[in-house]
Amino acid sequence: MSTDLTAQRPDSLAGGTDDAGAARRPTADPRRWPGWAQALGVYLAARAFSTVVLLIVARTQEANYWTPASPSYLQFTGLMWDAGWYQQIAETGYPAELPRGEDGLVQQNPWAFFPLFPYLVRALMRLTGGDWPTIAPLLALALGAGAAVVIRRLVERGAPRAVAARPGLPLATVTLVSVFPTAVVMQLAYTESLAVLLVATSLLLVVERRYAWAALAVLALGFTRAVALPMAAVVVVHALVRWRQSRRGEDRLTARDLVGLGGLGVTAAVSGVAWPLICGWATGEPDGYLLTQGSWRGVREIVPFEPWGYVSRFWFGEAAPWVLLGGFGLLAACLLVPAAWRLGNELHVWSAAYPLYLAAAIEPGSSLARFLLLAFPLGAVTAGVVRRPALARRAWLVAVVVLMLVLQVVWVAQMWRLTPPSGWPP
Repeated sequence: MSTDLTAQRPDSLAGGTDDAGAARRPTADPRRWPGWAQALGVYLAARAFSTVVLLIVARTQEANYWTPASPSYLQFTGLMWDAGWYQQIAETGYPAELPRGEDGLVQQNPWAFFPLFPYLVRALMRLTGGDWPTIAPLLALALGAGAAVVIRRLVERGAPRAVAARPGLPLATVTLVSVFPTAVVMQLAYTESLAVLLVATSLLLVVERRYAWAALAVLALGFTRAVALPMAAVVVVHALVRWRQSRRGEDRLTARDLVGLGGLGVTAAVSGVAWPLICGWATGEPDGYLLTQGSWRGVREIVPFEPWGYVSRFWFGEAAPWVLLGGFGLLAACLLVPAAWRLGNELHVWSAAYPLYLAAAIEPGSSLARFLLLAFPLGAVTAGVVRRPALARRAWLVAVVVLMLVLQVVWVAQMWRLTPPSGWPP
């Protein structure tokens, strides 16, 4: 009686397929991961690179106001620069009165910094027993991971024409945002991770027409950074587009939609001024927030757009007008190229409204590169400039990634590291 040995063997020995191995192989191939996992993998790989850069640069850091010489990773990421202000807020809160110098002018103080991030850290510190240098950078890292996942989803849902024109655009956008020269701040004890997460979440919820949830995200944004007002422009344009489409019979605006949009618009406007109003109420000085912001400026009087004139002259002298023209021309080009018009209305409007708001509200300086991280939809524009052939598309993405990583090393070495006794804040 013969025996079929082949039939009794495991499939892997008989030339068949091992079911367990087949289940494992797709998981090992990042191209077959779920979209959220791919975004998370790219983000973590970028943060691993930044960690190496931070560790190397920290070895050359001299003793300073915040850290000893050659600080540890957590000291370097959790205590330097504005992280000290956030730590003070988390541990002691805000002063009841604005501090003033002998000249009567308001001095730098915690009211310039928004409360949501440091209060979240304080809650985790009490819950876990951990200290600020441990909890704050780790929370920022985790919030940045959430932001990467939401950004991928936002580009997928909010820019369908751009995704159709440039395959792989959602993940390419996450890649460029993750390696942006100042993206290292997403693992530092700063608010950028939370702000990017809330901006991306707000835009996604508006795109998906979940206006009540969007209002909550925008309200939280108003207590994270002073960037809620540009979101009001997004809401207005979104509402106008829906109204026009409803007039053409291409959409249907219900009473619930109108209430939701109205509430969202009011929330965005209120969120933009809530913290300055709270500062004025708590300190007894209605313009206390502006006075505090002025203490960081070369010229204390705050006039929209004016600082670009004297700051550019300080750095570039007679060439200042040409430098400004070139800079704003580059921004305009980024907003007008076909890749930008293929973005959805919400992403395109934010990409224009946020830089315009920055131009009006800030005194341009060394922190400008960090502020630009919140203009992350421009990453989709950059990735979408080259669409075909596939080889050229990949080569363009690789070239931009390499350039950004090089600039990231420069930023950490030149801006985050402090050479006492003074330096330009990152």
